[in-house]
Amino acid sequence: MAILEVGHIQKAFDGTEVLKDISFSLEQGQVLAIIGPSGGGKTTLLRCLNFLETPDRGVIRVNGSVLFDADDPATRAESQIRRKRLHFGLVFQSFNLFPQYTALENVRLAPELLAKERPDYHTHKAAILAEIESNARGLLAQIGLADRVNSYPHQLSGGQCQRVAIARALALHPDILCFDEPTSALDPELTGEVLRVIRTLADQRTTMIIVTHEMAFARDVASQVLFIDGGRICEQGTPQEVFQNPREERTRQFLSRFAQE
Repeated sequence: MAILEVGHIQKAFDGTEVLKDISFSLEQGQVLAIIGPSGGGKTTLLRCLNFLETPDRGVIRVNGSVLFDADDPATRAESQIRRKRLHFGLVFQSFNLFPQYTALENVRLAPELLAKERPDYHTHKAAILAEIESNARGLLAQIGLADRVNSYPHQLSGGQCQRVAIARALALHPDILCFDEPTSALDPELTGEVLRVIRTLADQRTTMIIVTHEMAFARDVASQVLFIDGGRICEQGTPQEVFQNPREERTRQFLSRFAQE
């Protein structure tokens, strides 16, 4: 069974259709790369999956459960949105770390806030917080920042900040980890260190959706590729199918620029 099923998603802003009948599925442990020109709808799709935007039409299922159905008002309730977001971790282009918190505090913050809703929180507060801290330190060590846990964002490089953002997203144990052009704000050297972390996550069978302009990375790491242009899926398939044998002329035109680089 697919971990994620997206059916017929549509989204418009001020009468302009940004997403037009987007449908795809993702299996556990797969990496989906979403490529395409700027303004094609890639980021809006991620925002819909993370419930930062509400689709006008369509259905979103995770592990067989309906998280959103445009025809079912009960699934549109604002009171449910935060819980639904827990299925997805989102790493933004611009890190979005809290500048007043250290790397460790940034990673701990969301799990600590969520823990306060547990019925046993006050009874086992010390043990719960100790577990959260241990997990946060482990995630920072996993991404190579064990020695920077007490550093603030302004003391870290862009690549280090993005790695902290990845650890923060992983701290809530999401079903699907999403990246919105995670290297677009980085220079080439820092881009490499972030891509290495994502590649390691892929090797560990972390289920991911990556919006990226890094074509070589998408080709090498992804299990499936979507090419989105004008709010539509123009092409989808394995990296070999999309990059080596694209069926659509628009895909060939887009990838021709990549081949010349």
